[in-house]
Amino acid sequence: MIKTSKIALVCALGAATVISLSECSSARKASAGNKDKGYVQIFDGKTLNNWEGDPTYWRVENGNLVGEITPSTLLKRNSFIIYRGATPGDFEMTVEFRITKGGNSGVNYRSEELSDLKYALKGYQADIDGANHYTGQNYEERRRTTLAYRGEKATINPAPAGTTMEDNVKRNAWQQRTITGSLGNSDSLASLIHYEDWNTCHIIAKGNRLMHYINGVLMSDVTDEDPANRKFSGLIGVQVHVGPPMKVEYRNIMLKQE
Repeated sequence: MIKTSKIALVCALGAATVISLSECSSARKASAGNKDKGYVQIFDGKTLNNWEGDPTYWRVENGNLVGEITPSTLLKRNSFIIYRGATPGDFEMTVEFRITKGGNSGVNYRSEELSDLKYALKGYQADIDGANHYTGQNYEERRRTTLAYRGEKATINPAPAGTTMEDNVKRNAWQQRTITGSLGNSDSLASLIHYEDWNTCHIIAKGNRLMHYINGVLMSDVTDEDPANRKFSGLIGVQVHVGPPMKVEYRNIMLKQE
């Protein structure tokens, strides 16, 4: 499965790398994982069983998990609905999402719950936004911020001795990272994301490697070599973000744990 990391984008965009037809087939299979026997549905489309969040912002509607901010319910901080059924380590997850133009959301995983704030998570996030500026990137909520922008393959390095996490975050990105490869131009990748329509996000977390696919195309690929900050297991949750009124919908949330 890991071998698909350099392949899915090539299959979709025809990049100038020569690969075999069998490799393209493997990449497509890797991003269609919700059909495999190992996947379990973790949202039933009817109730919020095993999910916990603020009912002001989260509900079930038309079979979808809906997060919505209205003019009368504007947020002062990001809020999550958290899956309580597991704290996965190595896993794959597929989920379909649809988000309004001004919306900002994301799927958190291997995350920790904040003890002093209700429904708040910190940890890795497959970023999602309605304008598709950030969809597909790897953003670490409340921690090292951006680990890989869309189109990047990155290795995350530790902070230098004697420095703090805050010292190493500038312009909302972790400065101690090495870009080891390109998955394609960010704007070209964005053109493959359906605007205000349904898309499929596929997350693969295996060891310290984290891959985010959108619609079968690899958007970001992170290898986390920062022992002090990386995480190998934790909570899953989805987010509504501080900002203008918005609506995000999730459905067909499937999880396969190793």
